[in-house]
Amino acid sequence: MSSKHSHTAISGAGLLIALGIIYGDIGTSPLYVMSSILKSGRIPDLIDPLLVLGGISCVIWTLTLQTTVKYVLLTLNADNNGEGGIFSLYALVRRRGAWLSAVAIIGGSALLADGVITPPISVASAVEGLRAIYPTIPTVPIVVGIIAGLFLLQSLGTQIVGKAFGPIMFLWFTMLGVLGTVWIAHNPTILRAINPYYAYQLLVHYPSGFWLLGSVFLCTTGAEALYSDLGHCGKGNIRISWTFVKIALLLNYLGQGAWLLAHQGQQLNGQNPFYALMPSWFLLFGIGLATVAAVIASQALITGSFTLVAEAIRLNMWPKVRLNYPTDVKGQLFVPSMNRLLLIGCIGVVLFFRESSNMEAAYGLAITLTMLMTTVLLTVWLRKIKRVAFPLVALFVGVYGIIEGSFMVANLLKFPHGGWVSLAIGSALMAVMYVWLKAFYIKRRLTDFVKMEPYIEPLKQLSNDESISKYATHLVFLTSAERASEIEQKIIYSIFQKRPKRADIYWFIHVDTTDEPYTMEYKVTELAPDDVFRINFRLGFRVQQRINLFFRKVVEDLVRNKEVDITSRYASLSKQHVTGDFRFVVLEKYLSIENDFPTQEKLVMQAYFYIKQFISGEAQYFGLDTSSVKMEKVPLVIAPVREVALTRVK
Repeated sequence: MSSKHSHTAISGAGLLIALGIIYGDIGTSPLYVMSSILKSGRIPDLIDPLLVLGGISCVIWTLTLQTTVKYVLLTLNADNNGEGGIFSLYALVRRRGAWLSAVAIIGGSALLADGVITPPISVASAVEGLRAIYPTIPTVPIVVGIIAGLFLLQSLGTQIVGKAFGPIMFLWFTMLGVLGTVWIAHNPTILRAINPYYAYQLLVHYPSGFWLLGSVFLCTTGAEALYSDLGHCGKGNIRISWTFVKIALLLNYLGQGAWLLAHQGQQLNGQNPFYALMPSWFLLFGIGLATVAAVIASQALITGSFTLVAEAIRLNMWPKVRLNYPTDVKGQLFVPSMNRLLLIGCIGVVLFFRESSNMEAAYGLAITLTMLMTTVLLTVWLRKIKRVAFPLVALFVGVYGIIEGSFMVANLLKFPHGGWVSLAIGSALMAVMYVWLKAFYIKRRLTDFVKMEPYIEPLKQLSNDESISKYATHLVFLTSAERASEIEQKIIYSIFQKRPKRADIYWFIHVDTTDEPYTMEYKVTELAPDDVFRINFRLGFRVQQRINLFFRKVVEDLVRNKEVDITSRYASLSKQHVTGDFRFVVLEKYLSIENDFPTQEKLVMQAYFYIKQFISGEAQYFGLDTSSVKMEKVPLVIAPVREVALTRVK
């Protein structure tokens, strides 16, 4: 089955997993959207018919235009071999302009920042529903405990999480639809809200109606995560399941509107329209299910964040942190370091804001940035890659530029009331991405490559020079040289000058990451028979980098084909057919003090090496056995000092 087909195939299990891991965020929005709209009205919490009809109409058309048309119908087509997310989209268009890297960094960092706000507001808004039954219950410890438990579950893999959560979310959306339908039957006049005229009336004629878009936007915040999780579920499963999810959401919003119209002119007095739909005998079960669904709401951003980080590493925008693949299902991964960062950030947000109503001010501002950046990249993809006619692309830009630009302006009101928190988190992540990408280009520019051919004979002579003690039977270097005819000058220096490293066989390994997710290929180049070999691995960007295991498999194949003899060359051991030892050498760069370079590059490299000391090294990322790895530090000289004010005296 082709990669493309496998990611569009529809299955019952795929639909269930999609329900479990994708729609939590957007699926729990009925918990707080209408409450937020009414709180933001001219008279807070007053049930005004124009506010209700206009608010519901805005929600309906936001879900239709923003989520359904832009993301489900258009953006899901922009997959990179089945993978989604803003970085995957950037990978498709990055050759169309260097400036697009800035767009991707802004969008990716804002989405990761939103992942820190989503779990706290979703869980807190549901748990606080318990106050209707237990007014004095302390919610903060419960919210912190639930969030901590959720992040601990991530190491099991999204397949297991999705299968566990899928049936619950099916029950949740069914409940949303049934509750909404009951109240629509009581007051069918709410169906007038389907007419976009009421949205226009609210935005144009209601006092400060435009600024209500900041609350309306909360209904679609999970749309970007839906795209990011494409690799976990596939576009076919997402599109089919979204039909069910959207119907359930619209029915519930209309049901809330019907209840509000039945109480027009009254004050909410702390009531949540969502819970008001429930009969008293059902309330405890409804609150419990809402709490569980809110826990699941966090899953969409968490799994989306893992996908984003994996993509960012491939694009040299994030440190090479460890990636784990806890299940055999393609597209599913777990990033321990990001899991810890999100956990700390989420608990910090809960302790800082404490109430979900306070978190609403921080929620949504960052994600509008991501949506705008996705629109920019999607425009380039439509025009440059898909060759869509210019008038259609212009229409797309005009429509979504106005929609998302309006949401962005309306959300700016949230900045002084907590929106600065998500933007501060996003700015910190943006700085890391910028530093990592800039440092990558600086290092690549300064890496000196030399021709391999002049060193083949010296390597053979060194291998046979018994006056030098043997460093290892098999000496393995990781090289970034893309051509088999070249090698880093630092590796040659390490072998011949730093400390002569005599070995029976020298191996040079290069890893190419392909745009195809699951490529697993290798090519062996014999540079000198029985003495020098180069292995090129071509691994997909979703393949775990277990170079130690892959190298062993290649050597076994070479031995089986009698292309190399790995038996120890010590006379006593050779008679026993003892295999020689393998030793990896990884060159780790550090910033030399012998530098004289521009201030900007100096700051970038200082920040790069400062961050690098807190993360695991390349040996762990490439899956090397630490017992057989030698980390060797080499200086990174950006620009040597040319003039030294040194005077000789007698």
